[in-house]
Amino acid sequence: MNNLKLAFIGAGNMARAIIGGLLAKGYPAGYISASATRQETLDSVSKQFGIQVGTDNRALAQVADVVILAVKPQMLKAVALELAPALAHKPLIISVAAGITTGSMGEWLGADQAIVRSMPNTPSQVQTGAAGLFANANTSTEQRQAASHILGAVGVVQWLDDESLLNAVTAVSGSGPAYFFLMMEAMMDAAVDLGLSRECAAELTLQTALGAALLAKNSDVDVAELRRRVTSPKGTTEQAIRSFEEDGLRTVVRRAMQACADRSLELSEQLGR
Repeated sequence: MNNLKLAFIGAGNMARAIIGGLLAKGYPAGYISASATRQETLDSVSKQFGIQVGTDNRALAQVADVVILAVKPQMLKAVALELAPALAHKPLIISVAAGITTGSMGEWLGADQAIVRSMPNTPSQVQTGAAGLFANANTSTEQRQAASHILGAVGVVQWLDDESLLNAVTAVSGSGPAYFFLMMEAMMDAAVDLGLSRECAAELTLQTALGAALLAKNSDVDVAELRRRVTSPKGTTEQAIRSFEEDGLRTVVRRAMQACADRSLELSEQLGR
């Protein structure tokens, strides 16, 4: 896998996260390139990672084994149409742009291109990301493995057999970090109301969130059982959990995630035109 030439079209936060993750795992910098429209961005990327950079998308793509499309969704169509003439050698295309289907990308890039669509999330920036992946019918087993290797450099990956399920992935992990940030924010505010300083509230909240996630990740039981184990009968935690349940927390979460998935579908239809 480390002999594949990778070209990142776009050098924003997600591209930088993936490049950093690959380099941290030993991927050779000489096999990675990135493009951007602003010279200051290219200078920053070159200095940070020691990779080849440039403003000519076609020049980088036409010698790459894998082209990673890391531009904003509203820019993807124009970038794809620009790149299409440079893709006669049939590289693997990986898109990390939210919302654009493989069908739409195939229309712009060429119907016979191997395309993997990814829905990563922002914790990829600290190599704890989660991404859902879908490959079109042109994608070989080796190319799927390459996509797993590249996106797996910054977290976990889950392959989907149905592209429409990426809307659910968006609702779970794509937008999910914001849900937890909101919960942390609410806990910090409540802790301050209970008398703690803002600094103390933030430190305890963030460490608790981190600890709970690590415990759940490494436990041999599910989160429901972990919750039961910390909820002693007639204890303090039970009172808080009962309040959450009485206020309909599960219904609130389910409704919010459905709204997120619905919006993801709407954006896919709009952006793919």
